[in-house]
Amino acid sequence: MKRRSLLLGGLAVTTPLLAATPAGAAAPAPSMTPLTNLAHLDFLRQEVTPPHQPGHTTYRLADIPAVGALWTYAEPGPGGTFRRVGGGAYHPDTDTWGQGAFNADDISRAAVVYLRHWRLTGAAASRDAAYQLLRGLTYLQTADGPYAGNVVLWMQPDGTLNPSAEPKELPDPSDSDASYWLARTVWALGEGYAAFRDTDPDFAGFLRTRLDLAIAAVQRQVLVRYQQWQTIDGERTPAWLIVDGADATAEAVIGLAAYVEAGGGATARRALRQLAEGIAALADGGMREWPFGAVRPWALSRSVWHGWGAQMPAALARAAQVLNDRALLDPAVTDSAVFTPWLLTSGGPDNGRLPTRTDRTQIAYGVDSRVQSLLAVADATGRPGFAQLAALTAAWWFGANPAGTPGYDPRTGRAIDGINGDGQVNRNSGAESTIHTLLSMLALDARPEVAALARHTEIVERVGAVTLEAEHAVRLGGATVVTPPSAWTGESLISVAYVDLPAGAGLRWQLPPADQPRLVSPVVDLRPGVPARTRWRSDAGPLGEVDHARVGAQGNSPAPGALLPVTLPRELAAHATELTAEATARDTATVDAVMLEPLVSRLTLAGDGRSTTLLRSAARARRTTEVTAGGTGPTTVEAYDAAGVLRSRSTGTTATLRVTVLPGGFTLVRR
Repeated sequence: MKRRSLLLGGLAVTTPLLAATPAGAAAPAPSMTPLTNLAHLDFLRQEVTPPHQPGHTTYRLADIPAVGALWTYAEPGPGGTFRRVGGGAYHPDTDTWGQGAFNADDISRAAVVYLRHWRLTGAAASRDAAYQLLRGLTYLQTADGPYAGNVVLWMQPDGTLNPSAEPKELPDPSDSDASYWLARTVWALGEGYAAFRDTDPDFAGFLRTRLDLAIAAVQRQVLVRYQQWQTIDGERTPAWLIVDGADATAEAVIGLAAYVEAGGGATARRALRQLAEGIAALADGGMREWPFGAVRPWALSRSVWHGWGAQMPAALARAAQVLNDRALLDPAVTDSAVFTPWLLTSGGPDNGRLPTRTDRTQIAYGVDSRVQSLLAVADATGRPGFAQLAALTAAWWFGANPAGTPGYDPRTGRAIDGINGDGQVNRNSGAESTIHTLLSMLALDARPEVAALARHTEIVERVGAVTLEAEHAVRLGGATVVTPPSAWTGESLISVAYVDLPAGAGLRWQLPPADQPRLVSPVVDLRPGVPARTRWRSDAGPLGEVDHARVGAQGNSPAPGALLPVTLPRELAAHATELTAEATARDTATVDAVMLEPLVSRLTLAGDGRSTTLLRSAARARRTTEVTAGGTGPTTVEAYDAAGVLRSRSTGTTATLRVTVLPGGFTLVRR
């Protein structure tokens, strides 16, 4: 279950390839075996009869005293069995957990799974499950008093609420302020209202009342700061995001978009627009500069991007459709067309690029967030390249991942809880991983063409950004390795250690071989007013200088300075074998690492008799490169620009061919 855990934590267009989103899609073709299997999620469900607790009630509680809940974790046992587990330490004498057995985060998202499955397939069992989970979720919502509209996170096995969990989480009590679980409640209630509006108007009316209560909480706690800005290391960022997160806010926006589209009123429409504007304000960088066109997830750091919860493009695309506002769609398009190909070719949807690959764990929540975002942008633009990128991302579940093993078993409905950076698989199958895997499977079932493209089981080749650690370089003239007591600075994560360079000191790296030029981005600590500079060169010539004071005032940032990649003005020649840095000013310069980015990066996946190569460009001009396609049959080449617009398409019979990659764009080669 992910929250803010950075501490190691006229637009709608459809095409035949891009069917409607799962909430309104037709059932998959009869010849397709559905990927979605709800069996394990059903196993995690539990009905609970809570005791009387002031401020907490739900729809028809007197008539139906049991409400739906969901166990948080599931651990494997003997003989392929699983054991349901709560959060925190278990106390057998009271049958309670330090946190609780069930939580609002997972109950809300599980409700979305059942709602989408019901709307996709018409399954009455999924309708009933969604109904009960939404009753349980609204029981967790505080209905009156100063915290009205907010949500208690944890519930014990007997239905007792635990507003102050151990270990402590913020806000404390958990219903005392805006939170991730408030945002996810808005998501579930929005989709719930849209689903039940015509089939059960009375229940839908109750959901509308509770959603309006949640929106009122967002207004008084978050949107009261609408159009107020804060300074983060010299950059202006929005102060009206839920828990300062575009990630949390995005999930609320997805629910608000469904609600407004289904007839939600002016207050909801205004909240949708205001929250979406805040998300869009965190779009940053370009094809050659960090964070490469991404919408950043956290308003308090310029250094952080994480895979989990990164549905910002999906939220912006849905808001753009519902509000008919092209300006909201543009940053979602750049995130999808520029950043996501960089992410895929440089390692995939890691838990943390902070800013280097310091948390390389990959989980279903991160993979699904990219899949949902790419498909939402595909639906909003009608550009098929985004759906193909979604298929390449979804291949993670079929084996195209760092462990080379399936991340989901459609026979049982179980998903793995993640893959560590070293390829070790976490075989637990908890609620969050199950939920987000099933959300992706529902999206694939709604789009059989995309599902077919996703059946890649192997990473054949990956040539993308690599990181050279400063502490691994040859140190010259007084350079000193520093290992801080904590790698977490408060706003970024140092990759184990860094190097301090006093005036005249330097570093020298031997470079891995390359067959093309590369961008060089030193990852350095920038401090305002500190006269520190470094000069960078290779054995092939000078590359440029970094001014370590090129950052503004700290403002509301949690830590002084900013650990950021700074792209040098000149490219590293393909034949260069050595890279050096020298401190040239009187103050000490701090270097954490260096990122090297090939001008054309690539990822090749294969499986099910097919292969797909993704090429991504960081070049200012079009480039050509050679690709040898696996598989059999004709080869299709599609070149997309930096906005994901298809610019050329060709089909041939040869396996080896030279293809063009447009500046900042991506090319797909399929066979």
